[in-house]
Amino acid sequence: MKIVIQRVSEASVVINTKEVAAIQNGLLVLLGIENEDTQEDIDWLCNKIINLRVFPDENAVMNKSLKAVDGDVIVVSQFTLHASTKKGNRPSYIKAAKPDVAIPLYQAFVKTLQNGLEKTVQTGAFGADMKVYLVNDGPVTLIIDSKHRV
Repeated sequence: MKIVIQRVSEASVVINTKEVAAIQNGLLVLLGIENEDTQEDIDWLCNKIINLRVFPDENAVMNKSLKAVDGDVIVVSQFTLHASTKKGNRPSYIKAAKPDVAIPLYQAFVKTLQNGLEKTVQTGAFGADMKVYLVNDGPVTLIIDSKHRV
């Protein structure tokens, strides 16, 4: 499981001209799922997201977590995070999980994150053609892969 986290001052997701998610201060999380991913990957990543100290404290030092600032989250499925670009010019997505595997893991990820934050996590729509708008605050962007924990 791979995520890209962006600290945002605002973010939204639009599908067919309808806004389906919108937040102010918080994180936009792009989530890529592989066939080998499990609840263990979900638990580890959600714990990271909740506790990463990427928000500024009173001295403008990144020292506060999402939970500490009561920030909001949007999670967007992003199979292209698992693109292989080793050969040729057309990315291969063979490592990305198919919907029958990915959808339950995506739903479990959102539920685990909601439970840890004790608040609603907004989402895009799995497999939809989405427009994602954001103001990256900082900018702060992190890439985390659950398979590279050490």
